[in-house]
Amino acid sequence: MKTIKGPSVFLAQFVDSKAPFNSLEGLCKWAADLGYKGIQIPTWETFLIDLDKAADSQEYCDELKAKVNSYGLEIAELSTHLQGQLVAVHPAYDVMFDGFAPEHLRGNPQARTEWAIETVKKAGTASRRLGIKSHATFSGSLLWHTMHPWPQRPPGLVELGFEELAARWLPILDHFDKEDVDVCYEIHPGEDLHDGDTFERFLEATGNHKRVNILYDPSHFVLQQLDYIAFIDHYHPYIKSFHVKDSEFNPTGKKGAFGGYNDWKDRAGRYRSLGDGQIDFKTIFSKLTQYGCDVWATMEWECCIKSPEQGATEGAKFIQDHIIEATEKTFDDFAKTGTDKELLKKMLGI
Repeated sequence: MKTIKGPSVFLAQFVDSKAPFNSLEGLCKWAADLGYKGIQIPTWETFLIDLDKAADSQEYCDELKAKVNSYGLEIAELSTHLQGQLVAVHPAYDVMFDGFAPEHLRGNPQARTEWAIETVKKAGTASRRLGIKSHATFSGSLLWHTMHPWPQRPPGLVELGFEELAARWLPILDHFDKEDVDVCYEIHPGEDLHDGDTFERFLEATGNHKRVNILYDPSHFVLQQLDYIAFIDHYHPYIKSFHVKDSEFNPTGKKGAFGGYNDWKDRAGRYRSLGDGQIDFKTIFSKLTQYGCDVWATMEWECCIKSPEQGATEGAKFIQDHIIEATEKTFDDFAKTGTDKELLKKMLGI
């Protein structure tokens, strides 16, 4: 068993034009003062990290790490959720996702994909230079628009989709393997990797690449009505990253999993601040500890009701209270009788 690290906080949702949320130093002090011990850095925020410099310069990475460490914090992981999304975009989503790319690449899907692949690779090198073993990202999607099979999906479409997705990711995965860093895909609606079955399809399509791993976030499974506890039993060897985010699912006679195109506050499935939703975090932390998952417990704030400041303040204590110090002894050690072979034979009557 292994004690989960944390609490950590994903900085993406807290970035703002106002202090202390507009500088790395300000965010580090803010997080440390709340009781966080780690930060997950969104790499698209260039004022937090310059990926080009981080991929090229050990000195830059050493300085960045020292700056974060000076606040009593560690860098839990880097995140390329937005860039990973752009590795695979169906044309139906081109306009909506173009905003994730640099301005000069917008309207050019092929160039955008090439940029995304190279950018995620840079994050792998930066992670190695920073001494980080896991990386958080999205898979992107070529098939999500066919999630509900109407009209009928033609035979072979899904297989071809995962074959193409794997082809785009394999150069990245090989690069991360060279850097000795795991790629942790957040299993998430809107991505082609959105549940256990799709994760297995992708894993098989990549030839069971050893760098294909999971960012586990139970909030997305509640919205899908997937058993988020049993998921850990199935996939714990692959869980190398962990977002602690709450959610709830309250279907009515008017709406369910698809949400009726409503805004978040009016949907049946909603993300909530920690402790305000329906997720059984006691069992989750127990399972992850029992299986020895070597992860940071990173709070991701997404709530349609509570402010980010309150969510972050409560989240640090919530995670700290749920972290289990893994035992190094068995509770009934006081009654053990030793391992003498002759004594064992006598117990067995042989």
